[in-house]
Amino acid sequence: MNLLSFSKLKNWEYWPPFMFYIPNIPYAAYLALKARNLVFFSATNPALKHSGNGSESKFDTLQLISKPHKPVSIFIRKNETIENVIKKINQQQLKYPLIIKPDIGFRGLLVKQLKTEKDLKIYLSKNNCIDLILQEFIDLKNECGIFYHRIPSEKKGQITSITLKKFLTITGDGKSTINELIKDDKRAKYYIAIIKKLHYKNLNLILKKEEKKVLNVIGNHSKGAKFIDGNHLISEDLTDTMDAFFKKIPNFFYGRIDLKYNSFEQLIQKNEFKVLEINGIISEPTHIYDSEKVSYFKALKQIRKHWKIVYKISVENGNNGVKFDTINEFIQSLIYLRKHIKLIKKQIFTT
Repeated sequence: MNLLSFSKLKNWEYWPPFMFYIPNIPYAAYLALKARNLVFFSATNPALKHSGNGSESKFDTLQLISKPHKPVSIFIRKNETIENVIKKINQQQLKYPLIIKPDIGFRGLLVKQLKTEKDLKIYLSKNNCIDLILQEFIDLKNECGIFYHRIPSEKKGQITSITLKKFLTITGDGKSTINELIKDDKRAKYYIAIIKKLHYKNLNLILKKEEKKVLNVIGNHSKGAKFIDGNHLISEDLTDTMDAFFKKIPNFFYGRIDLKYNSFEQLIQKNEFKVLEINGIISEPTHIYDSEKVSYFKALKQIRKHWKIVYKISVENGNNGVKFDTINEFIQSLIYLRKHIKLIKKQIFTT
């Protein structure tokens, strides 16, 4: 084991996802027994396929959002021709840079910024075996994740997590190359492989003293973004804003919205923000990955807290006539998702 791997092992922020879920399996089993249904959580969000377990179409979910907050998006079918994609881009009057990602996927897999049409052609030539989404690049200053839920019988919802995202950035010293700065940066060094692919043309460039360079504009932890606990920003005004937003999506009760904004003042007072995506029951309160403020055991507790919320919502929905998935239906959706993610990871490995 090299020093870098040992360093990541010491910092639980970089531990594999199963480390946050295996310890909580007994609690999940308890909730299932209490609900008398192994897939009780499938009734949490009737608005989403399988309540948003990751197998749902991101493009379809975006269609639930009101226009002011919805990014211009194009659905690209598997094996669609580049000529047809370019035609759609022109019809929507989209301009580069653009963001492209799998229609079904998570944790930043195959999410990329495209700066030119050439980038688009290269990406499609390698990844046309899956459905994709092409989106306008939202040029707002900040990005965050807001975790919201509402018990069906209650008029007002709650925000239980805010995650501020700091894009992977290095600062020049006037003498070191970008490559050297990456290796010396306590965070960037963990993402060397990704960064070198993005900046291979400029690795030997020397940044001026105090000059800042954003290495990746994708706000995923797997792409280097730092997740910061922003729960101090939870307020009645922000909750009212999120209530108004989510109540326009019938039968959505639980999940995380990832959005871009300039300031929380503008987000609340002027309702100015753009949604990148909405996630359902697969959502995590991602502030838990701020290892400087949240301990590993507090992270486990937060996951249990949110599973309890899922239980309350789904049981109430079930009592109100919402149909639960059958065990077979839910298992089949997970089998499909597993195969799909395996295909995506294969694409990453071979490109």
